[in-house]
Amino acid sequence: MNAEAVNPATPGPATSGHVAPTGSRRKARPRLDLRRLGRAALLGTTARDRLPDAIGHVVDAHRAHHPDADLEPLRRAYVLAESSHRGQMRKSGEPYITHPLAVTLILAELGAETTTLTASLLHDTVEDTDVTLDQVREQFGEEVRYLVDGVTKLEKVDYGAAAEPETFRKMLVATGNDVRVMSIKLADRLHNMRTLGVMRPEKQERIARVTRDVLIPLAERLGVQALKTELEDLVFAILHPDEYAHTRDLIVRNAARADDPLAEVADDVRKVLREADITADVLIRPRHFVSVHRVSRKRGPLRGADFGRLLVLVNEDADCYGVLGELHTCLTPVVSEFKDFIAVPKFNLYQSLHTAVTGADGQVVEVLIRTHQMHKVAEAGVVALGNPYAAPEEQSASDGERVDPTRPGWLSRLLDWQRAAPDPDTFWSTLREDLAQDREITVFRPDGGTLGLPEGATCVDAAYAQYGEDAHACIGARVNGRLATLSTVLKDGDTVQLLMGQDAASEPSREWLEHAHTPAARIAIQRWLTAHPAPDDAAAAHPDASSRARSGDPAPPPSPDVPVAAPGRPTAAQVLTDRPGAPVRLAGCCTPVPPDEVTGFAVRGGAVTVHRAQCAAVARMKDVGRAEVGVRWGEGAECRVTLVAESFVRPHLLADLTEAMALEGAEIVSATVEPPDRQQVRHTYTVQLPDAARLPALMRAMRDVAGVFDVSRAQPQTSGA
Repeated sequence: MNAEAVNPATPGPATSGHVAPTGSRRKARPRLDLRRLGRAALLGTTARDRLPDAIGHVVDAHRAHHPDADLEPLRRAYVLAESSHRGQMRKSGEPYITHPLAVTLILAELGAETTTLTASLLHDTVEDTDVTLDQVREQFGEEVRYLVDGVTKLEKVDYGAAAEPETFRKMLVATGNDVRVMSIKLADRLHNMRTLGVMRPEKQERIARVTRDVLIPLAERLGVQALKTELEDLVFAILHPDEYAHTRDLIVRNAARADDPLAEVADDVRKVLREADITADVLIRPRHFVSVHRVSRKRGPLRGADFGRLLVLVNEDADCYGVLGELHTCLTPVVSEFKDFIAVPKFNLYQSLHTAVTGADGQVVEVLIRTHQMHKVAEAGVVALGNPYAAPEEQSASDGERVDPTRPGWLSRLLDWQRAAPDPDTFWSTLREDLAQDREITVFRPDGGTLGLPEGATCVDAAYAQYGEDAHACIGARVNGRLATLSTVLKDGDTVQLLMGQDAASEPSREWLEHAHTPAARIAIQRWLTAHPAPDDAAAAHPDASSRARSGDPAPPPSPDVPVAAPGRPTAAQVLTDRPGAPVRLAGCCTPVPPDEVTGFAVRGGAVTVHRAQCAAVARMKDVGRAEVGVRWGEGAECRVTLVAESFVRPHLLADLTEAMALEGAEIVSATVEPPDRQQVRHTYTVQLPDAARLPALMRAMRDVAGVFDVSRAQPQTSGA
């Protein structure tokens, strides 16, 4: 039974946490007497065709947002909920029906539509009474049944210690199909937090921690700021009572001040906008407890303007920028504080202009500028969008264009990785980590598509976000057109091209775990590594390029299947010279091969040394007066050449690369692998080819190996012949 609550008047941290930090400047809506409503629900008589008196406040709040709503489903839902919960009491002694009434009132004040309110009234019936989901479907339809089922907890008798994480997993999956499930859960948790005072301190703390780690981030991501801020204050009061008491004292003392710098600046702003003929409401918006606490830690001793912000509400989007222009023209702006969340909305649908101006006394006053509709969405998030699944003609025309919230990007990612979580503990811990990443960036794909990622995400995360487990084959990336390692941290607005290998059996690197920031990437990599443990003997027999490079071995052994020639004297290529019969040597400094442009020089003993025309030694030999000898390539010349391969680190890369070279007929004379730098490694091979014409094919074959992104001839060296 969801009866862990007490009378709001009961002393305790949770109760004291709900004092509105508005002082005398904003008239608070009176808290309903739920005991009186409960008695009315139990004792009052109501005709079958009339609304019960107990839900009068719900109806008033609902009609304020939806004046033409059909109230009959609410009447029937209340009658079923009241009769089903009759005799059940909360731990405070209140009739249990007061809880679903309070939850429904919270949602009604936020502007929830009738289906959500109907499900809210019934949200505990299946869990705590004999009402079944089939009955809910028969009386109220499939939508209401789905919402009630989505917030119904799993039984501890069936799931044991896993009941809580598995309940949240179930709830999140249901939210993926209908975000109204989470709206009801958030309102349910808010009322329980408001009335948590009679619980044992340790249970209060446990519930507050789950609220902090899971429910508050979900409220933020769904844009329901009105619920999020109050939940933050209630959690703050329970988990940090001393800091809460200090902050409360600061707010009370500021409310008792005779002067109010916010009110003075508000008057100035109203005057400026009147003179500019801009219709606007200018309101003082006090900060909530947690916000005041954060500001005090950031700025030190607080001044009057630090306890709130100005909110300017206008009718049209264009008026927002008109207000901004007037404020920046007529008052002294703090330009560094300007942010435009209208042109670039936050991922939780939030839109507003943020700026700051300086008052006459030098205090900085923050100003929020938005339309009335933006303000509605800023406060209630997805709840303010009504029924996102209704046909277009059923949607309110006043809402204008709306963003479909049925599957925001963060929720899609969460649903993707939760399926792969191997057990409830992994899901629970990973969920908290994921929700702690509360800022999002957008990166662009070359095809014009986008990827939403948490701030701090890397190319590894982008690969798994785009390709799922196929990202095991990723070998690198280009960020904004430039080659980048998979560990590169992405920034908002980057363009990311992921380079994929062709081998279906490609393996992720264990090092990727160090650079994976998202749960989807971490879980996918860990699952593969767990399913494919590398035995020590296999690692010794086939060490990958990265481990060998880290060990400092300059000449790693190639695959045993690949023949490697021992170093020795090079075989001369077929070179025709202007000195018939003269011995010919290919210069080791630049290793010329067909079809390189070449030149020759006579050396001691009558031999002719052949250099690439671009070799640095050529210029020096000309400077000292050494005579050139005409040389040219003959037909079918074999050659020795030094090639440099640039690659990303991955397991078994060296074996794959040397095998590809052997298949092209290359005889490896020597090989070196430099230690990796930022997950890139440089291989240098000197190879003997039976026919110089095979060189282009060899270089293509090397480039086709997964992980290799470039192959080139070694640059001419500076040594002479």
